[in-house]
Amino acid sequence: MRLRNLSTFIKVARLGSFHAASQQLHASQPAISARIIALEEELGVQLFIRDKSGTKITAWGSQLLPYAEKLIAISQEMKAQVSHDKPQKGTLRIGIADTLAHLWLSALLKHWQELHPLISFELTSDVTPTLIRQLQNHQIDFALMVAEQSIPPNLVIDPLCSYPQCWVATPESPLTDKESCTTQALATSPILSFPRDSRPWHYLQELFNTLDEQPVIHTCSSVANMLNLIRQGVGIALLPRPLVEQSIQNKELIALSTETDPPELAFCYSWRLDDDRTLPSLLADSSRAIMQFPAQARNLSAGK
Repeated sequence: MRLRNLSTFIKVARLGSFHAASQQLHASQPAISARIIALEEELGVQLFIRDKSGTKITAWGSQLLPYAEKLIAISQEMKAQVSHDKPQKGTLRIGIADTLAHLWLSALLKHWQELHPLISFELTSDVTPTLIRQLQNHQIDFALMVAEQSIPPNLVIDPLCSYPQCWVATPESPLTDKESCTTQALATSPILSFPRDSRPWHYLQELFNTLDEQPVIHTCSSVANMLNLIRQGVGIALLPRPLVEQSIQNKELIALSTETDPPELAFCYSWRLDDDRTLPSLLADSSRAIMQFPAQARNLSAGK
């Protein structure tokens, strides 16, 4: 079984498109199709269904995906271990969305230190457009960020995780008395948002665009500061649920019921296609493991 075919299968499965996979892998679409056909013939099952509505992974494909990811991860780790007589040294510059930093940075850095004890990590937090520019300008090597619809052709970008969002306010907010808040009702309160040009900020612009009177929107780049401002009653905010779950349970904040459910906020990881080191892809695999299966990742790093 050719690893290239498995890698292509993973890429198509994650992106949900043969065309998008061909762009990221810098291969023609017929070449991508040929690799998938070869893999299907070898396994004797159909992995994708392609019709006018797009590309959908089959039940067989869904079963294969985690095994394919494990095989590729093992292959990359093997290359990393045998390609050098000594453990990898140097510096890796990582950009991370503040939401992910707030939720996962401690666990991620501990895990990375265990896997790569001689690597120094330089960490920076910013919004996705800035992190993409920094990747393209070789200012950072790896990014964990909010997913965007457009994919620069010189970057590897794959899905990482997604979180539901909810509106939150202090218990003293008059909005907490409402059975369900309309968009107009939300606009009566000052709103705290992630920075201008971030995906959450653009969503708020679209949400309130049709109102005669626009709400006052304050932007903040720090999740910790935004949470503190909400608790102080400065305004309400739309945030990923994991950021506020503990505060909701402690009754420091109230989750507002709204007429329209906010969309989930998706995150991805990325690095440059011209970076031929195995380290970025290893960090990507470990990041996904930590965020999706934290208990298993802890056991794996501990050798259990």
